[in-house]
Amino acid sequence: MTGTVFDIKEFSVHDGPGSRVTVFLKGCPLRCRWCHNPEGLKAEPQIMWKESLCTGCGLCRKPCDHPECRPYGRCLKRCTAGALTVSGRGWEAEELVTRLRRYEDMLRAMDGGITLSGGEPMLQADFAVEVLKGLKGIHRAVQTSGFTDEETFKRVTDNLEYVMMDLKLADPKKHREYTGEDNEQILRNARILKESGIPHLFRIPLIPGITDTEENLRAIAGIAGDSPVELLQYNAFAPAKYHMLNMEYQLTDLPERKEPDISAFKHVTVLRL
Repeated sequence: MTGTVFDIKEFSVHDGPGSRVTVFLKGCPLRCRWCHNPEGLKAEPQIMWKESLCTGCGLCRKPCDHPECRPYGRCLKRCTAGALTVSGRGWEAEELVTRLRRYEDMLRAMDGGITLSGGEPMLQADFAVEVLKGLKGIHRAVQTSGFTDEETFKRVTDNLEYVMMDLKLADPKKHREYTGEDNEQILRNARILKESGIPHLFRIPLIPGITDTEENLRAIAGIAGDSPVELLQYNAFAPAKYHMLNMEYQLTDLPERKEPDISAFKHVTVLRL
């Protein structure tokens, strides 16, 4: 069983209880205009160009015979400045489990665990389940949009101790406008999660003028009910990554950030990054 991972982050403190190791799986079915991990959107590995490090020597543009360079039309080995990297590599499930098991004692000491994030982990469900089963005995969590079918959602969450799930927009038309898909599957899986008994947290990204409106927050508070909720402030540095990937950031001219109205929520915290 193989999967594609674009990052493994050690000592993460915002991806579940305690200190954690977060594995970012590549590929996402949504296209949220504010996405702060654009390298996780496409399923295949991508080249990243850091303009600030580039010397303009042009060596990467010259033909080479390296098999690993052929998919990108650039020579990755000639860049001595470190301006070219590839986001994403294939992992065997067993290989990844072995790598993550090295952190086991440390994570136990810090009341932490392993979190699968993305991208969208449910898009690589078979790989995710294989890895999660291999990590049994370590606290396992997932960060998900919830946009998947019920069978896949249950199959992944059955192998978890904790779930963090996004609730972005309550209105289905606005959800489609800003993410590319409506939220029917997401709301259905939110209900499944609430009834499952699995410890969980609903997360809301606060996008100025879009998701942070009083109307939207009150509607999401109704969906979350008694479940704990975390509000995530908008990451203003997100656009920088898009340039590295030769992608266009679609969210511009946002209004000023404001304090969210949290009065409708029963259990809420605001994460200020």
